[in-house]
Amino acid sequence: MNGKFALVTGASRGIGLSVSKVLLELGYIVYGVCRNPNQCEFQNPSFHLIECDLSNPKQIQKLIDSFPNQDKLHVIVNNAGFAKFGPIEELSPEKMIDMVHVNLLAPMLITNGFTRILKQNEGHIFFIGSVSGNLLSPWGNVYGSLKAGLHHFSRLLFDELRKYFVKVHLLIPDITKTDFYKDLNIEPDTDINSFLLPEQIATVVKQILMDQSGMIVPEIHVSPQLLKLKRKKYLK
Repeated sequence: MNGKFALVTGASRGIGLSVSKVLLELGYIVYGVCRNPNQCEFQNPSFHLIECDLSNPKQIQKLIDSFPNQDKLHVIVNNAGFAKFGPIEELSPEKMIDMVHVNLLAPMLITNGFTRILKQNEGHIFFIGSVSGNLLSPWGNVYGSLKAGLHHFSRLLFDELRKYFVKVHLLIPDITKTDFYKDLNIEPDTDINSFLLPEQIATVVKQILMDQSGMIVPEIHVSPQLLKLKRKKYLK
């Protein structure tokens, strides 16, 4: 154990849980933020789940204010996100607002709340983006726009914080086999070469954290060998 703390959002499953496990391997004490801690069956003495609804700015502020031993925080992984795809006129205003809060506002607020500590500790900030933020996604206008905003925020933050030796990293994964697609009208193909696994994204995080050369990886795209999706019946 290295005595350093890490904060991971969306940590109860998928990419967030896989990244949390990698951080534990590296000796971090991991605080995982999620909406429903009971959904996570993984247990480790150094893995602590914090219940927080990231669509609620007041709960985010409470998370920041009550975070234990803030001076030990060295890594933040802004991973949480969700999407509702469909024609713009069929998206409810409430869902659109929730997407804005979770996908863009929450990582901004969390970064804002902990940057002073990360400057002191010369820490790392990871943003898990999406290929949807770079491409034109049918019926993905809101989600894609928010991920594009997150990408730009990360790029600007990298330039702002590099002189303080804070390392900012944007990971842009393509199709990854997680519960993300559960309520969408598309899903990864069955061909194992057509999707990424959460563990592969976590490996990228591990490699970045293990590098001691002084090199920074501000942005990295991770893609499967093939581009294949299956279309499901559209879900409203």
